[in-house]
Amino acid sequence: MTPTEVSKQREAVDIAVRARDVSMDFGAGSLAVDRASFELEAGRFLTILGPSGSGKTTLLRMIAGFEKPTGGQITINGKSVEAAPPHRRSIGMVFQRLALFPHMTAAENVAFPLKMRRFNPATIPDRVARYLDLVKLDSLGNRRINELSGGQQQRVAIARALVFEPELLLLDEPLAALDVKLREEMQLEFRRIQRELGVTTINVTHDQREALVVSDDIIVMDGGRIQQHAKPVDLYRAPDNAFVARFLGLSTSLSGHAAKGGLALGDIVLRGTHAGPLADGAPAEATVRAEQIRIAAPVGDMDGCDTVLDGTVRDTIFEGERQLYIVASDAVPGADFRIYHHDPTGFGRHEIGAKVSIGWADRDMKIFGTGT
Repeated sequence: MTPTEVSKQREAVDIAVRARDVSMDFGAGSLAVDRASFELEAGRFLTILGPSGSGKTTLLRMIAGFEKPTGGQITINGKSVEAAPPHRRSIGMVFQRLALFPHMTAAENVAFPLKMRRFNPATIPDRVARYLDLVKLDSLGNRRINELSGGQQQRVAIARALVFEPELLLLDEPLAALDVKLREEMQLEFRRIQRELGVTTINVTHDQREALVVSDDIIVMDGGRIQQHAKPVDLYRAPDNAFVARFLGLSTSLSGHAAKGGLALGDIVLRGTHAGPLADGAPAEATVRAEQIRIAAPVGDMDGCDTVLDGTVRDTIFEGERQLYIVASDAVPGADFRIYHHDPTGFGRHEIGAKVSIGWADRDMKIFGTGT
C-alpha cells in the first residue's frame, strides 16, 4: 500500500462525518442550510448551536437521512450516504419527544431496536441489562414508561439509541423539555456516557450552557450558514465574528467605526483588539463580555483596566450566584453596559441610581467589521 493510500485509509477511519457544501432549499426564498462544510473526528462530541431558524435541525436531519440535501455531499465513516435511508445508516437518535412505547416496560423499549434488527434473541437480555446499567436504571427495567420520572425516561431513550451500538449518535434537543436542574444533571450524564462508550455524537441545541458543558467541538449556525467551528474555549474566547460574540454568553455590543487601535463612537475612541483587518472608518461593532467588565465605586480600584468610564447604575438583578448590573455612561450615550459582579461578598452594594466606575482591558473588547 502506497503512502497516499495509507493516508486516505487513515482519513476515512478518523473522520466519522464529513459534510461538503451541503445545502437545503425548501423553496422559501432562502436556503435553510447554505453550503455547510465540516469534519467530525471519530469519538468526538459535536454540538450544533444556534437560534431558532438557523438551520441546525435541518442539518442534523440531513445527516440522519430524514431530509435529502439539495446540494453537496455527506459521508459517514468515509461512505456517501446520499442513497441510504435512515435505518441503513447505523445511527442512534434521541429526540425532544422521546417516542417511547408507553405499553412497554423500560427493558422492552430498550430491546425493541435489537428485535427489529434481528439480533440473536439469546443475546438480547444481557445486552439490555448492560445498557440499562450504563444509564443507571438497572433496577427499573420492569417498570412501564408512565411509572418513570422525566429524567428516567430520558435515560431509557439514551439506552435504546445506543443498545445496538451505532456508529453515530444524534441528539435533537432531547433536554429542552426538562426543568433546569434535571437538564443540567442530564447534560453531565450525556457527557459521561459518551466518554465511556466513545461513540461519535452530534447534538443540536439552542442552550449555550449545554453546548459548552458537553462538547468537544461546537458549530455555531445563523441564517443557514456555519459561522464558526471550534473547541468550546476557543469559540468563547476568540469568536470569529460579531454574531458569535453576541450569541455566546452575555455581552455589551457597541456600533461605530473602526479606528486605529479601537472603535470610534462620535468624539471618543474605545480601545480594543480588531478580530481581523479593518480599514479606518469602516462600519464596525465592538463586544465586551459581562464578566470582563469591572465595576467599582467612583475613584475605586480599577487596576488592570485600560479603559475606565464614569457611569450610573440603571438596574441591578440578583441571579443567585452573581449580580448583574446595567450601567449607563454619558461617555457612550444610549449604551447599556451589562456587568457581572466579581465579588460575591459585595452583592447588592451598588444601588439603582448609584454613581460608579466601569472598566475593562483592551484585550477584552473585540472589534469586528459589521459585514463579518
